[in-house]
Amino acid sequence: MLFRWAALLASLPTAVVSLKSAGQIPSRNGVIGGVGNRTVKAETLKSFATTPGKLRVTENSGICETTKNVYQASGYGDLTSKESVWFWYFDARSNASTAPLTLWFNGGPGSSSMIGLLQELGPCRIANNSRSVTLNPYSWNNEANMLFIDQPVGVGFSHGTESVGTSQEAAADVWKFLQIFLADSRFSHLAANDLAIWTESYGGHYGPNFASYFLSQNAAIAAGTATGVTLNLKTLGIGNGLTDPISQYPGYISYANANPYERLVSTSTISRANTSWSSSNGCKAQITACGKGGSNSVCSSAQSYCNNNILSPLVGDHDIYYVLADSSDPYPPDITSYLASIADDIGAEVTWQMTNDDVYNNFAETGDWMRSALPALESVIDAGIRVLIYNGDADFIVNYQGVEDMLAVMSTRSSTEFNKQTFQTYTVGGHAAGVFKTAGNFSYVRIAGGGA
Repeated sequence: MLFRWAALLASLPTAVVSLKSAGQIPSRNGVIGGVGNRTVKAETLKSFATTPGKLRVTENSGICETTKNVYQASGYGDLTSKESVWFWYFDARSNASTAPLTLWFNGGPGSSSMIGLLQELGPCRIANNSRSVTLNPYSWNNEANMLFIDQPVGVGFSHGTESVGTSQEAAADVWKFLQIFLADSRFSHLAANDLAIWTESYGGHYGPNFASYFLSQNAAIAAGTATGVTLNLKTLGIGNGLTDPISQYPGYISYANANPYERLVSTSTISRANTSWSSSNGCKAQITACGKGGSNSVCSSAQSYCNNNILSPLVGDHDIYYVLADSSDPYPPDITSYLASIADDIGAEVTWQMTNDDVYNNFAETGDWMRSALPALESVIDAGIRVLIYNGDADFIVNYQGVEDMLAVMSTRSSTEFNKQTFQTYTVGGHAAGVFKTAGNFSYVRIAGGGA
């Protein structure tokens, strides 16, 4: 198990309750998660001194992690001469030699994992002035070796040919990067440690597909049909994740109408959303068509229609990641200027961007958003991987009602037991902090007052 449960549950409110991950999901023409008119442009690639199949590393920059004797490294894994994946690695603050290797991915699609590092769970946290950081005593590298990865190529500090447009393609590139990372003498010792994938938001697609792909590649290595380093995958964690649109999208309607805090929009807006869901060519019908082997255009159209007529209208004037705030709330502080100020020191080669529009557009064109990752999630659970899904109850964009509707239709060896259970309360520091259920190797936690 990645963390002792007490340590994990104590850390989740720090990462989820007090912060909202601004800007992870782009808007198009005013529509959250919309599909815009793409302008095709020639790709101009700068030339870098890449080393295909190898790492280029800056060690112990002294940036972010200032705990004495805690090793850190940042840089690039060059997949090819024109595709470089950015990473920032931090040793665990204690027992680094045996601590799990934990991968962190933000969502989007197209958003940088530096969001998670600096605004959520990393060794340092961005200050309100957006120009400096403070040491984070609750960082997940208290317990785990943390590897933050900007993917797909083009996201964050990563750079190169931006060809990835599906979660499966992204999984293959992440696998290739990890093979490069773990072949490097500075990190090869980590291959024997437990491996965990943690992710959020669009990570509801990334996490299951990455984990499923890792397991299939491990099997191919064992069968002698592939070569490489076997990844010792033990844990998958998904926070506020979009995994199965057909079961999760009704949650936007139910959450907007009734949640632990306040109704988000008018009765008439909710009525229109209900009609948009259930009409003959509405959101439900379009997601269903996508799921039945629909083409890229069918699935992309479903994303456009559903987000234009259901997701976007139902949040009203609230913040999509934390409904207790309004949409003008500037918190958490922006990290762009800080990353620009340290880029040279950590070995970054391009200007950082929170979300890469071209990568997002690649995914929008394939309709990956509306393709269910639930079968992959079910297969990962049934393979014996320890899986935790957690949700803040003040998040709208991937709200807990939709996630719990998905869990009700999930079919795994432990699902019958899970569905029979009632929620139990968990506490942090003696205070009720949320509810949970556990069956076999699967757990779900709903965090009171938590955003995305």
